[in-house]
Amino acid sequence: MTIPAPTVPSDSAPKRPRRRAFDWSTAAIATVALAAAAAIYVRDGREHFLEIFGSDLTLFGEMLPKVLAGCLIGAFVTMILPRELVARWVGHESGLTGLALAAFFGFLLPGGPITIYPVAGAFLVMGADAGAVVAFITAWTLCGYTRALVWELPFFGPHFVIWRIVEAIPLPLIAGLLARIAVRAGVNVTLKQGD
Repeated sequence: MTIPAPTVPSDSAPKRPRRRAFDWSTAAIATVALAAAAAIYVRDGREHFLEIFGSDLTLFGEMLPKVLAGCLIGAFVTMILPRELVARWVGHESGLTGLALAAFFGFLLPGGPITIYPVAGAFLVMGADAGAVVAFITAWTLCGYTRALVWELPFFGPHFVIWRIVEAIPLPLIAGLLARIAVRAGVNVTLKQGD
């Protein structure tokens, strides 16, 4: 059994910057959370602060297994699907067909954001471009059938839901195209600054 040689990414593929675990957005959120906690402690006292802190810890404990399960799903997706297939079908050279395919999978995939975002991150790692991932998430958000069946049909009826989905169908493609344009513009600016 021979092990295939790793594929070398083409020069036309935009390079993604490496993300650090702690960056400015994490620092900003931590600062706001600490400031809010201090304000509650000063304004309402220790008892109210501990009550809120306890309920937040309970919520954290309830959400943690779901987040871990979503991350495991994302990790298993990267192990199951071949990278070459993902890069070919929804990579940076896949064109409008890749955006439509990503949007279709966003429509089909059930689950909440705890499932969808790790899968979208896994697609990025496997070679999908930013436009396809944006089309995937936008289609799940706007056209996902699980939301329509569970939440919209009982309240609004089929006429409203069908027309809302039909009118939203082009939006994932538009969002994916805009994301590709934004990424290419960002890469061009980075390349010009490096010269």
